Amino acid sequence: MTTTLTSHTTEEVRALLAPPGSALPHELSHGLGGPYHLLFPQRFDANAAAFRQAFADAGVDGRVYFAKKANKAAVFVERAAVAGLGVDVASHGELREALAAGVRGTDLVVTGPAKDDQLLRVAVLHGALVAVDALDELDRVLALADELGRTARVLLRRLPPGQPHSRFGLDDAEMNTALRRCRTEHVDMAGFSFHLSGYDIRERADLAAELVRLCAQARTWGLRADRISVGGGFAVDYVGAEDWRRFQESTRPEHFHKHKAFSGYYPYHSPVAGADALAAMLTTTPAGEESTLAELVRAAGVTLLVEPGRALLDQAGCTVFRVQGVKERDGYDILTVDGSSLSLSEQWFESEFLPDPVLIPADRADIADAGPYPACVGAATCLESDMLTWRKIPFPVRPATGDLLVYLNTAGYQMDSNESPFHELPLPPKVVIEPPTYDSPSARPRWRLDRHP
Repeated sequence: MTTTLTSHTTEEVRALLAPPGSALPHELSHGLGGPYHLLFPQRFDANAAAFRQAFADAGVDGRVYFAKKANKAAVFVERAAVAGLGVDVASHGELREALAAGVRGTDLVVTGPAKDDQLLRVAVLHGALVAVDALDELDRVLALADELGRTARVLLRRLPPGQPHSRFGLDDAEMNTALRRCRTEHVDMAGFSFHLSGYDIRERADLAAELVRLCAQARTWGLRADRISVGGGFAVDYVGAEDWRRFQESTRPEHFHKHKAFSGYYPYHSPVAGADALAAMLTTTPAGEESTLAELVRAAGVTLLVEPGRALLDQAGCTVFRVQGVKERDGYDILTVDGSSLSLSEQWFESEFLPDPVLIPADRADIADAGPYPACVGAATCLESDMLTWRKIPFPVRPATGDLLVYLNTAGYQMDSNESPFHELPLPPKVVIEPPTYDSPSARPRWRLDRHP
């Protein structure tokens, strides 16, 4: 039997998983007629505050940008605007949505490779910070700034020395050329950035220290160079250490439907995650240095930018499906739900979203509790491979048609990175959950549909 991987969650979510609070998820499933996502914007606010506090505790001038690609919901960008956060955008659509939500152009950083001219034009007009990834892109930015009579604000993206085959960033020779080209009017060379895969705190601190040194070099050429961006890459802790250890040690092919195997998984347990990872990075002494990163940044008069997506959305959402069929097969059940794996996007990485979904039984009299009852979860499509969960989840009670499955902590990338109206099925709506208007044991949370179309 496969081990359980119980997801960390919050009190507000737990209140919706058992009676009387579980009446609301069932009502929404009936009223919306299909799968849906629940959003908890207060968690986003708390995560943003924690990142800001990490900067304050380290005495560092820092700025938090929400990586909008992590979730398409309007509510998170709206909260970012109200809180004075920056927003990281990588397309003209994302930029337009951020501006419409109230984010000022000067509070945007535009990332992504080979940005199109329309995106660059609007970014220059609104004074957004543009992370330049290549020399030809820099030339286009400079030409647009000259044409528009505006000053383009740019960061030069550094190719990580430890990831020399990355498709992102400028190598040594390209960086020197870029610095020379920035010594002209209509450009404000604000500093440097990098795109680094993985969650290694020391590797990120080492590269950040290199960017601080690059700032010093650029200043000798008369460039401003007073900020660096370390991007995102702040892990999220989904499950407990012991559960994760047992899973890694005991998992076998027979624990998965059709003996499905994956080459790797997201690190679902991380002992240092979110804002704590930022704090740890700031207290790290980079290779070749005698001071911590925080001390280096302070001494250089540099502002440090971070662009978390998943980490700002930790515990800020979950995804709800209704079981619409149960089939027994070879000692376990195959559940079919009213949606598809396109609403649970880890397969984008040829992997699986591992934390156990939570079963909310319908109001039925035949609930047996002599479990566990192993079951995998398939989609309501005609594709053999369309599985939400290949792993045989050990449910405490036997699932039945009409029950709900709640996948917890899905706001970060999971709920809409791969969405598609396959089979002409509508995209799952997003439901914003807000606290009740008054304090009473019987008060129910309020809900509304997110304004994103």
